[in-house]
Amino acid sequence: MRGKIAFLYAGQGSQHIGMGRDLYDIYPEFRKAYDSTAAGFDIKQICFENPKGYLDETEYTQPCMAAFACGINQILRNARIKPDYVCGLSLGEYSALNMAEVWDIDQTIKITALRGKAMARASNGIEAGMAAIIGLTEEQISTCCSKTATFGIVSASNFNCPGQIVISGEKKAVDRACIVAKEMGAKRCLPLPVSGPFHTSLMQSAGEALEQYFKTIEFKTPVTEVLYDVLGGPIGSATIQEVLIQQVQRPIRMEQVIQYLFRQNVRIFVEVGPGTVLSGFVKKIAKAMGIDSNCYELVSIESAETVEYVLGQFLKR
Repeated sequence: MRGKIAFLYAGQGSQHIGMGRDLYDIYPEFRKAYDSTAAGFDIKQICFENPKGYLDETEYTQPCMAAFACGINQILRNARIKPDYVCGLSLGEYSALNMAEVWDIDQTIKITALRGKAMARASNGIEAGMAAIIGLTEEQISTCCSKTATFGIVSASNFNCPGQIVISGEKKAVDRACIVAKEMGAKRCLPLPVSGPFHTSLMQSAGEALEQYFKTIEFKTPVTEVLYDVLGGPIGSATIQEVLIQQVQRPIRMEQVIQYLFRQNVRIFVEVGPGTVLSGFVKKIAKAMGIDSNCYELVSIESAETVEYVLGQFLKR
């Protein structure tokens, strides 16, 4: 199949116990990521055993997910497989930056460990809520959240695919916004599990922590074009630092990113998991754009078997 290649990196919420076990047993380069001490804890133990449920706690989830993706990145890099574009869903953007060689494995894990801790601290004391609103426009969602302001902070946090907008914030405000959304004609309002009011103004302190830390580290020039979810596309005149600081506090726009990829003639989408959440977005966005499923290819990587498939398929091209 002709067309450009994009790597899409999964975000927080796709983690599961045992992720990466088979990859760790087979690939030395993957083992390097899981054996890294940059997170300040035993990544392998958290991923394989999940003691005390740590894998689902933000400060542990983020560096574990980053280690998983960085390990796969190194396998693909060693096989000389290079995408035309990389992007990621929230946390996944850091793994995309690793593939683009902005940071090495240890640096990426260390940065995401700090990000996870900062976001966990910003969430302390807040009863957070999140819900997917089906069937309203961005303008309607904005109106809905404005009408709910007296109940607390709530705003759009994720524009993932056509017809679905996620709102996030303080739980009372989110619950009230769902009632208002239904009154405005929303088809459904689906509560989502969340550990914090991510991608809202309530994450300001996390943004400030990142801003201070970014002053102390190096950002290399990407060797692959990175698309940024808070911008919905290329970086333009902004810096990577500015974009990542904004990202924790503002809504992310994966729908726009994936639309952009299709317009740039990307026809092979490789999701670096775990999970297939982003593949689902691609299918829905392609359908809305009138692109037949036979005109693009989706591949998900989350196991040794899928790595072998990708290596075999790409090396044949």
